[in-house]
Amino acid sequence: MSLPSNTLHRTAALVLMSLAFGAAAQPTATAADTKPAAEPAFVNSDLNAPLLYQLLLGELNVSAGEPGTGYSLILDAARKEKNPELYRRAVDVALQARSGEAALTAARAWADELPASSEGNRFVLQILLALNRVSESGPVLQKILQNAPAGGRNDIINAIPQTYARITDKALTATVVRNALEPWLKQPAHAAAAWTTVGRLDLEQDRLPQALVAAREGHTIEPASPFPALLALELMERGQPEAEAVVRQQQAVQKVPSNTNTAVALSYARILIDQHRNGEARAQLQTLTSRQSELADPWLLLGTLQAQDNDLPGASASLEKYMAMARKSSDERSARGLTQAYLLMAQIAEKQKDFPAANAWLDRIENADDIMAAQLRRASLLARQGQMAQARTLLRNQPDRRPEDARLKLVAEAQLLRDFKQWQQSYEVYSEASARFPNDTDLLYDQAMMAEKAGKLADMERLLRQLIAAKPDYHHAYNALGYSLADRNLRLPEAKQLIEKAVELEPGDAYIQDSLGWVEFRMGNTARALSILQAAYSKRPDPEIAAHLGEVLWAGGQREQALKIWREGLLMSADNETLQGTLKRLQVRP
Repeated sequence: MSLPSNTLHRTAALVLMSLAFGAAAQPTATAADTKPAAEPAFVNSDLNAPLLYQLLLGELNVSAGEPGTGYSLILDAARKEKNPELYRRAVDVALQARSGEAALTAARAWADELPASSEGNRFVLQILLALNRVSESGPVLQKILQNAPAGGRNDIINAIPQTYARITDKALTATVVRNALEPWLKQPAHAAAAWTTVGRLDLEQDRLPQALVAAREGHTIEPASPFPALLALELMERGQPEAEAVVRQQQAVQKVPSNTNTAVALSYARILIDQHRNGEARAQLQTLTSRQSELADPWLLLGTLQAQDNDLPGASASLEKYMAMARKSSDERSARGLTQAYLLMAQIAEKQKDFPAANAWLDRIENADDIMAAQLRRASLLARQGQMAQARTLLRNQPDRRPEDARLKLVAEAQLLRDFKQWQQSYEVYSEASARFPNDTDLLYDQAMMAEKAGKLADMERLLRQLIAAKPDYHHAYNALGYSLADRNLRLPEAKQLIEKAVELEPGDAYIQDSLGWVEFRMGNTARALSILQAAYSKRPDPEIAAHLGEVLWAGGQREQALKIWREGLLMSADNETLQGTLKRLQVRP
């Protein structure tokens, strides 16, 4: 819909007012004001009458659907006045008209005429990247970094990977950025950030060894910097255990609390938890909470670990501190954290057989998304009191608030039965769930795993082969079937073939490497089994991998080393079935 001529004139005049006149900002009057507001001081602009008319014509052309003419008039005025606002307006007009080249011309003119202004170069960089002219962006990036104030330069360097995130040619991006960063790679104030950016771009290309080199380079030049440590944490998550040394060394030398250093410490603790290194994670969190007791999240993580380790008084104290802080915040993250804390407090009360207190904690959960978790905990309370039938009824009678709730209820019931080692009933519920949701491959996998627990090995194999046929890239199915055969010493060549297929699909998975090491051991290839299992255990310390590695060491006569590995596994999980079964079968007490 076009605007009437007089409306166009009014619109153009309003656009030009901010260019023609400058006025001091005037606060809005309130009922409490008792003094009259001072008259704003108007300052005449440098625009003369012909230039003002030129801008008016430019805006009228833009409004009338002639952006090309309007762009030319505005850009010409910007060049005459060397005015950044006019350059920005010219760029905006060109972008709105989808003319990238015109926008680039205006932005480059802006950067050339006003070299002290970083904004012009930033527009040039963004437009070049939008036009996929990555190779031209290096010199512009260098200018931006050179003109940046020293105090803000690291922020710009750290933002580079995000700036180039949409570029598909990652190798070219890495080369261009590396060349632009060359002056900063050896400067103590900026080397850590520069090397971290280089490493992140290597990471985007899956060049993990090169990214590790970059993290080490940045850390060597600036040991206390959190940036290389954050990169090293990402590398640890990607299966590079050697990167942990960078994190440990940075944690040892950094003395000044900051948001970034706290992020390193928290992320490190979470990774240690993921790797089942709970003792180290707990020590990390205790150090963090002693140094920065005002931070909420470390208390929640520490309380979670203490509950897992059965340190119930310690867990309660940590969670109480978290809840006191989280209740003062109204954001969604704190609400989710409070729900987790309430569930943990209910679990602690349940372990103490204080069932009324456990229910009282669950009553505090109000978030509809977390109601199912609360009801699962209530069901567990009932089951512990010998009321499994009522527990199952409680779950079944939950209303379906969301489309996925029907599936969630069945899975919760099956998990409850599994937790109480009622394998057959759990298998039946998983079978019901798979029948209701026939295209859900995860349910089919869980059903197969429960078939094994229930002693239905033929059903397990049938279901896993069905899953492989339905989803040929489902690596868990190959691994589970191959490991099951190897563990029972059956059809070992076939078992190895299945596990090698899983390795091909997911080469970095330590659990699949564990299966491969185990089948090699079963086939008599002890040296190769030992090498594979040692690498898997180094990548992911886990009680089940410890069980297998210890047995291979034991069989090879390395008894003391085997006992050491088994003791480590027991510290991670004293009741792990595979580890306990291995020790019982070999009649060993580490």
